[in-house]
Amino acid sequence: MLEIGFLQFLADVANPQLAFLPRALVAAVLASVLCAVVGCFVVLRGMAFIGDAVAHAVFPGVAIAFALHASVLLGGAVAGAVVAVVIAVLSQRRTIKEDAIIGIVFAAAFAFGLVIISRVEGYTASLSAFLFGSLTGVSVRDLWVSGVTGAVIIALVAALRPWLTAVALDRETARAMNLPVAALDLVLYLCVTAAVVISVQTIGNILVIALLVTPASAARLFTDNLETMMVLAALIGIVGSVLGVWLAWSFDSPTGATIVLCVTAIFGLSWLFAPRRGVLRAPGRTPRKETV
Repeated sequence: MLEIGFLQFLADVANPQLAFLPRALVAAVLASVLCAVVGCFVVLRGMAFIGDAVAHAVFPGVAIAFALHASVLLGGAVAGAVVAVVIAVLSQRRTIKEDAIIGIVFAAAFAFGLVIISRVEGYTASLSAFLFGSLTGVSVRDLWVSGVTGAVIIALVAALRPWLTAVALDRETARAMNLPVAALDLVLYLCVTAAVVISVQTIGNILVIALLVTPASAARLFTDNLETMMVLAALIGIVGSVLGVWLAWSFDSPTGATIVLCVTAIFGLSWLFAPRRGVLRAPGRTPRKETV
């Protein structure tokens, strides 16, 4: 049974003595919107593995930042950007498939991070918050950084949408159209990196892949139009984040895991009841193709 109702949760959010709670809620919403928008291209390209890879790849940067008492966000961003560039460069050589390169690079990066963090005294509590998320780990400065970064990334994705879509649907056709496929790959990898780094503090390193893939996949069940898919994915992410923070606060459960369970439940309902593609859709209704 719920210990804290939704109205009581809203009252707690407005309570000045619980200032960390609205910060956590805003951080979760910002992360969910950014992950949902970028995640639409991740889903279209069938590259969910890249989100998991980047989430693990930021770990050495976070470990070094923790050891040096520097900004965890900055450390994760630098490490993620370096790994994104390495993956983008190596994946252009088609002798080894992209998913194999991603697997090699992210495993090595995560292992490097573990070696570094194991040499730092008193790392256990911070490591737990990094891996599983925390309601109390978000500062006002983090919110500003997340908000500005998220706005820039969303604007960049919107500006490059036609070209990113072309590469997502057919790389060879995009090359034939003389599009800079390698540069567009790098842009997408860097956008995924930014989304992951912003999400790590509330969702956690291990579960951030769910915010990238699940809302976008749920939205895909309702539409084939990319703009509509992005809006729906963002709304699903917001609803899942608000419900997740509320339930985590009520049951004293891990924030990231609770948010992931909420967005997964929304995906499950969409998979069952989506009007056009749901398993239990009305008889006689068949999926209708739309333009991306």
